[in-house]
Amino acid sequence: MYMQQKYGKCTAGFSKNTYYRFMQNPHINWLRLTILLAERIVNGHLKDLTSDQRADCFVFDDSLYSRTGYKKTELAAKVFDHVSMTYKKGFRMMTMGWTDGSSFVPIASSLLSSKNDQNVIGTTKKINKRTIKGDHVVIQLLDQALKAGLTAKYVMFDTWFSNPHQIVQISQRGLNVIAMVKKSSKITYEFEGKRMNVKQIFNACKKRRGRSRYLLSVPVKVGDLAKDGAQIDARIVCVRNRSNRKDWIALICTDMTIDEN
Repeated sequence: MYMQQKYGKCTAGFSKNTYYRFMQNPHINWLRLTILLAERIVNGHLKDLTSDQRADCFVFDDSLYSRTGYKKTELAAKVFDHVSMTYKKGFRMMTMGWTDGSSFVPIASSLLSSKNDQNVIGTTKKINKRTIKGDHVVIQLLDQALKAGLTAKYVMFDTWFSNPHQIVQISQRGLNVIAMVKKSSKITYEFEGKRMNVKQIFNACKKRRGRSRYLLSVPVKVGDLAKDGAQIDARIVCVRNRSNRKDWIALICTDMTIDEN
């Protein structure tokens, strides 16, 4: 709008002050607005341009949202920046988007603070008690996007949001998951009748040699009947880390029809 007004091409029937007041209005449901806007763009324009052979995905990722005036910003915290590999003051901004491999449309975003109270440095006297955990935010945003009419075949995210309970919840909504697996001794999967973490699974299996694109591919069951109420079939694929050929990365996929290559 600024550029349109600068070059005299703005045909809106209101002034820029009206626009600024609208942007500063705290009563506007911006989350709902961005979701509906994304739905209009995806279903109204991009879906028709996307081949049926191309898989579309919901993508979740977080990035640093720094704040200089953090002392008066509610729940501002020391958060780790994976780009500079240092702690900075602000939030983690989790973004949900839709992609067909060629186009990317942001759908919604949410600010995440630190779960460690010692890292929270902003004001906390009047915290809204409806704050929820980051993995719960993923499910909440996903439900709102599906309700608005957005669809995708897969949901993709990295290790930050990859846990069996969340994978089961997403699968129960009719979506497949592709995610990086966290190498944690506390996160286990059922493999050959035993509960094992991903490191134990990797060490227990024979690896592919030579120039194979992957080192290991094994079927597992995700979830615990007692905790999650369900178990689903998935496949864990281990590949070499491009940054360190001696290291490996584990991926998990709930679509058992996908070829490892």
